[in-house]
Amino acid sequence: MSYQALYRVWRPQRFGDVAGQEAVTRTLRNALSHGNTSHAYLFSGPRGTGKTSAAKIFAKAMNCPNAVDGEPCNECDLCRSITQGKLGDVIEIDAASNNGVEEIRDIREKANYAPTEAKYKVYIIDEVHMLSMGAFNALLKTLEEPPMNVVFILATTEPHKIPLTIISRTQRFDFRRISPLDMIKRMTYILNEKNIEFDPDALMSIAKAAEGGMRDALSILDQVISFSDGIVNLDDTLKITGSITQELMIDYLTAALNQDTGTGLALLHQMMQEGKDANRLVEDVILFSRDILIYQKTKEDTLLKMSKVDDGFNKLIEAADPEKIYDVIRIMNQTQLEMRTSTHAEVYLEVATVRLSQVSTPRVAATATVQKDTSDSQEIRSLKNRLSQMQKAIEQMQQASPITEGNAAPKRPTTRKKAGQTTFKVDTHQVFGILEHATRDDLAKLKDVWVDLINALSSSQKAIMNTSKPVAASPQGLVVTFDYDILCERAANDTFLIDAVGDYLEKVIGCRAELATVPSGKWLEVRQAYIDQMKSGPGNEETSEPEEEQVTKEAEEMDAVVSEAVNLFGEENVKIHD
Repeated sequence: MSYQALYRVWRPQRFGDVAGQEAVTRTLRNALSHGNTSHAYLFSGPRGTGKTSAAKIFAKAMNCPNAVDGEPCNECDLCRSITQGKLGDVIEIDAASNNGVEEIRDIREKANYAPTEAKYKVYIIDEVHMLSMGAFNALLKTLEEPPMNVVFILATTEPHKIPLTIISRTQRFDFRRISPLDMIKRMTYILNEKNIEFDPDALMSIAKAAEGGMRDALSILDQVISFSDGIVNLDDTLKITGSITQELMIDYLTAALNQDTGTGLALLHQMMQEGKDANRLVEDVILFSRDILIYQKTKEDTLLKMSKVDDGFNKLIEAADPEKIYDVIRIMNQTQLEMRTSTHAEVYLEVATVRLSQVSTPRVAATATVQKDTSDSQEIRSLKNRLSQMQKAIEQMQQASPITEGNAAPKRPTTRKKAGQTTFKVDTHQVFGILEHATRDDLAKLKDVWVDLINALSSSQKAIMNTSKPVAASPQGLVVTFDYDILCERAANDTFLIDAVGDYLEKVIGCRAELATVPSGKWLEVRQAYIDQMKSGPGNEETSEPEEEQVTKEAEEMDAVVSEAVNLFGEENVKIHD
């Protein structure tokens, strides 16, 4: 095959050709020109951002006898051999297929031999995160005490998978995603060199689709050139990338802002019939909405990622309510998450379009509220006055209540029970049985694993147990308190939850403990009741009757307050909140 892909033909051969990585290339050039090179480097960053290309340029610059200001000449025999991959002293290794200990041991042994032609022997290990842990350990000693005139350059897209012991022995350079402007500049240079006509808007579309990778941009550009018979235009580019025009995007968002569901769905179906990619459409809508918000606040077109400033864009900016655009981003982001696990992406997009066109903007809601306040202002003022009087009367009665009770004990802040609502009753027999054999060591073991136990439960079970706290434990049982009676009751009646807790404890601490639940507010009383029983001897179990009598008495007092309020203001104007 005589034809080569653009990203291979136009691979950078000098640091000045590397697009969008000025911080990295400038540092490497200065280190070369001043002779301050290290023995090991780590190049990390997204795919297609120039890591391997920079490594080969660095290898040429280190060995080039005619290097000027850290740049290789690319004319001498050494530079040409390295460019063609024929120099034996510059070794490129793919760690994805050579990730074993034996391969790294072979590298370590050969590194001890001096370079044959070049000044430095350079090992470029691509995708180094694919090495096994044994291979990393084999490489570690060589990186710590490298032989003379040997340089290692490690390249990876996932630096978090590399052991810190390796990273600490290298100079790390992070390659960032290439900006659309830098990619357009590079593509423009290539197209001019090849004498190919192009539309600047088409290059912008390619740059956005590449998502920061120069190699991806050149691959897309290669496809567009082949598809369009040597002319790069916007329509062909949109077909290749699956993106949509800015005009169509503006029409789609305008339909959502105007709550025109029919037009929004028609535009969506049109885009789907043209073969637009559903996931890219969602991403484009999110990025375009982002551009709207940014431009509304800054008026800086250089910050835009998805759009260009024209008459249609300016009209949309003036009409778009920021709160509505926030809704667009939120709904589309949720749709994107749902589409990942579904094969019916179009259905989710249709639902999202309907939701976008039915969300009321804050301006509309505020206008409706003002109109309602104007029409009902007299009634609202009257109700507010009566409510204020009722609140004052209740406060007076509550202040008078302690005086009329005589020597009654101060009331605890308990909630009044509604009709038909029951307070959770503690199974004192079960709790006392656990307390009889409870030890501090058992409780300490339980507390150590309690957070892990909750995390191991299902979502519904975790919601119940999130506010729980172990307060006592024996080898066969545990007592857990809950902040709310309803959670306490649910935990006590949920057999699946009890089994899940028992299974986890049996697996972790070696014994299956029986779960007993107690509301947090009752735990001290239950524990005191157990202590009193132990003092008085068996057969005299304490109950929670005093507490129940106190709650009943408080409920009766609150009922009297409510009855008085109803008599003063009418039943329809009194609302009871626990």
